[in-house]
Amino acid sequence: MDLTQLQAVIEQTYGARDRARGVPSTVAWLAEEVGELAQAVRKGTPEQQAHEFADVIAWTVSLANQMGIDLSAAVQRYADGCPRCGAVPCDCA
Repeated sequence: MDLTQLQAVIEQTYGARDRARGVPSTVAWLAEEVGELAQAVRKGTPEQQAHEFADVIAWTVSLANQMGIDLSAAVQRYADGCPRCGAVPCDCA
């Protein structure tokens, strides 16, 4: 699944509920999921880690949808490597 498809699925599945919750609450949920990911990275199984990565991605997509951000366009910033120096691998000091 690519980012455009994921944004559409998240919108269809959770869009109305997420908009009712609002951006500040979505940011709070995203922050909570990042914390859970950090814990899973330190102490979790690969399955728990994958679960938490998926949750972080889903909440990021939800937030992007609420803010009208096309993530496929946004990630183009990294399409040619480092956005600062343009090198692959990065040559920034």
